[in-house]
Amino acid sequence: MGLDPRKYFIIVPNMLGNGLSSSPSNFPPPYNQARFPKVTVEDNVRAQHKLVTENFEISKLKLVIGWSMGAGQTFQWAVSYPDMVERILPFCGSARTSPHNIVFLEGVKAALTADSSFEEGWYKELPMKGLRAAARVYAGWGFSQAFYWHEVWRELGYTSLEDFLVGYWESFFLDQRDPNNLLLMLWSWQNNNIGLTCGFGGNVEKALASIKAKAIVMSAERDLYFPSEDEKYEVGFIPSAELRIIPGVWGHFAGSGLNPTDTEFIDHAVKDLLAT
Repeated sequence: MGLDPRKYFIIVPNMLGNGLSSSPSNFPPPYNQARFPKVTVEDNVRAQHKLVTENFEISKLKLVIGWSMGAGQTFQWAVSYPDMVERILPFCGSARTSPHNIVFLEGVKAALTADSSFEEGWYKELPMKGLRAAARVYAGWGFSQAFYWHEVWRELGYTSLEDFLVGYWESFFLDQRDPNNLLLMLWSWQNNNIGLTCGFGGNVEKALASIKAKAIVMSAERDLYFPSEDEKYEVGFIPSAELRIIPGVWGHFAGSGLNPTDTEFIDHAVKDLLAT
């Protein structure tokens, strides 16, 4: 295992808004629920930097790594703290959220907020219809077309497509996930753009070019959120970066740990990068 806790001090911070860190669902009034402030990816990384430097008194990071929104934070770490971060391995994510990705997330947002019990974010009980609808929207994007065509969901123990939609996707959203938390993280995702870091004037290419860390950027071959061609474009601006494509049909969830083959592929990249 590349990330060996016997060898490395590994820090896994929770995102603001994820229900474990400060979030709409657990923050005291008056800034709870719908009134919780918007949070950017850069806000998250700034808070993580305080944790690392002030609490743990760490001045150098051997590696920053993350999947999906964690990948966006990984890029942000390398841009915000270029002299601190030695290596980065973002996988199945991007330095800037694409317009197509934003449109997908608008569908999730609409599903969550269309439930009449949502009450503009001031609900007393979880809006279950909205959460179930959001699960159905997500189901068409998390895995690839080929994943469904070849019924790969059977490898996870499901007996039919409907069984998978209910047993995997609906249960994924119905594990006490709070819609306000989801909407906050959705907003963070939609507004992810390292070009907005101070000093770059919104220029994501300039921000990518400022990265000093050695990088392996990984994209899933059939990721519908973060297509490989998008990551190929971004990698082209990072001075010391390599793009590796995770082969197969698992799409974005190639990075989720569900498929041992994909997990092993990512782990090899971690080992390679740490060996440099």
